[in-house]
Amino acid sequence: MILGGTLEATALSQRLSDLGVEAVLSLAGRVSQPKEQALPVRVGGFGGVDGLQGYLGDHSITHVIDATHPFACQMSRNAVAACSAANVPLVALTRAPWTQTQYDTWVTVPNITGAVAALDQPAKRVFLAVGRMHLEAFAPNPQHHYLLRLVDPPTGALPLPNTTTVIDRGPFSFDDDLKLMRDHNIDVVVSKNSGGSGAVAKILAARKIGLPVIMIDRPVLPSRRETHSVDGVLDWLRGHGADLGV
Repeated sequence: MILGGTLEATALSQRLSDLGVEAVLSLAGRVSQPKEQALPVRVGGFGGVDGLQGYLGDHSITHVIDATHPFACQMSRNAVAACSAANVPLVALTRAPWTQTQYDTWVTVPNITGAVAALDQPAKRVFLAVGRMHLEAFAPNPQHHYLLRLVDPPTGALPLPNTTTVIDRGPFSFDDDLKLMRDHNIDVVVSKNSGGSGAVAKILAARKIGLPVIMIDRPVLPSRRETHSVDGVLDWLRGHGADLGV
């Protein structure tokens, strides 16, 4: 089973499908129209560690790949606990985090709360690239104008009084993000350190025009086996007895 929702999960699903491997891709269901996938898809939560452990047993899951977003910390923690309890091998397909260069101006904060505190300053035009789940956390700073990029249109009133919303789905290009920031006169970018290539364009664009970035560190997760590539996952599967047909 692949715990997915990322570009990496989609790529892994395609490779496993091409190899004829029996697998399922699990999605949290946070977007209304997920991308088409090469593997069968289940949508929704499991009901915590016990629910996930039960699913592994009920569906005879032999291997789990955690290819969730680096900030989907609760799912990743549950996966470690459930796989340990069920004696099912687990590997994480992760993205290497972005690293600051001499050309970047980052304010690194440990979490969303830290990012909110960092925005306690006079009004600015903020590209708030943290996902819709965290928008309400920024309500204590209503003085800013927020540019929001969301996968789905908002279904109700936003918790921030002064916003511009762009509906789009990554991966995003450097040229498009550079134009977006310039068109909206952005002063500061707020981003999670997601890593990878699918969302790095905004970091490169901010670097190009000298914008500061409030960079949110990744959450701390339990120790687990990790790889940064689909080929690394395939090697791990072979090493743990999976029949990949090759």
